[in-house]
Amino acid sequence: MALTVRQQARYWGIAAAIFLALLWGLGNVILPFLVGGALAYFLDPIADRLERMGLSRAAATAAISALALLIFVLLALLIVPMLVRQLIQLVNAAPTIFGELQGFLTANFPSIMDQESVVRETLVSIGKTIQARGGELASGLLSSALSVINAVVFIVVVPVVAFYLLLDWDKMVGKIDALLPRDHAETVRTIARDIDRVLAGFVRGQVSVCLILGTFYSVTLMLAGLDFGLIVGAIAGLITFIPYVGALIGGALAIGLAFFQFWGEWFQIAVIAGIFAVGQFLEGNIVTPKLVGNSVGLHPVWLLFALSAFGTLFGFVGMLVAVPVAAALGVLARFAISQYLGSRLYQGLSGSDES
Repeated sequence: MALTVRQQARYWGIAAAIFLALLWGLGNVILPFLVGGALAYFLDPIADRLERMGLSRAAATAAISALALLIFVLLALLIVPMLVRQLIQLVNAAPTIFGELQGFLTANFPSIMDQESVVRETLVSIGKTIQARGGELASGLLSSALSVINAVVFIVVVPVVAFYLLLDWDKMVGKIDALLPRDHAETVRTIARDIDRVLAGFVRGQVSVCLILGTFYSVTLMLAGLDFGLIVGAIAGLITFIPYVGALIGGALAIGLAFFQFWGEWFQIAVIAGIFAVGQFLEGNIVTPKLVGNSVGLHPVWLLFALSAFGTLFGFVGMLVAVPVAAALGVLARFAISQYLGSRLYQGLSGSDES
């Protein structure tokens, strides 16, 4: 006998509660497995394409792993040390930049910088905070990053997990499909395909967008001669997945630094601003439409809420699962709405008579 809706809701609710409890209790223990699983999911289409070209699954996985290892080594040796160095330099230079800003405002806008001005008191307070906590913030960011994603995770655990999951991905999907409840197998498959479409469009596509735009901003800002151009471009690219936020924050930071570095050289400042204008044009008209598409269905506000909520509740691990969970909940919400619109509760007696 088929389970009633109430019984199904009870069982799925228990499963969701177990998932959240595991996420809360295990925390960083499952971090390498989540990262490895995300990498395997991200790389599975490439492995499938290599299989269609004639390689076995094992050979395709080995080729992908070798290329990923090469890229990781290059990043570890060339890019990451430069990012760390520029981050430390930027934090150390922040008090000097802030002092220059105070001097500029005092000289040009004395009315807002008098002794009783709220603006002056706010700026002085911010300046003291930067001077007192700037170095601590930089070292804290670096130490927390190293403690969360340490060398052992990247060098040993994550690659091993990603390799084996990628190798057996199709088999695992087949086994999960065989365990679906028979009465609802096709419905679950439809929902799963929708979730996969959203994740494929957003995660795979948006990660590619972030990498492309982060590289564009970093390279062009460094070529334009902006100090800290690499770290500013990396920050802008990292948060590009939130529409307009990456360009706004990165652009404001870059233009602010350009004013400090190139004051009076208006053409140079215009070049820095133009870089972000070009980046926005590329993102909105070429890169994002090609790689992400227009039917992903993850609203920026919903995404921000999911990142904030899961990050607060479960820390860094929660932020990793926030996007997939948000995508799944969005698909389930749309499915529930479609069911509701076709139900007697929505259509009433008149709707059922017409049908």
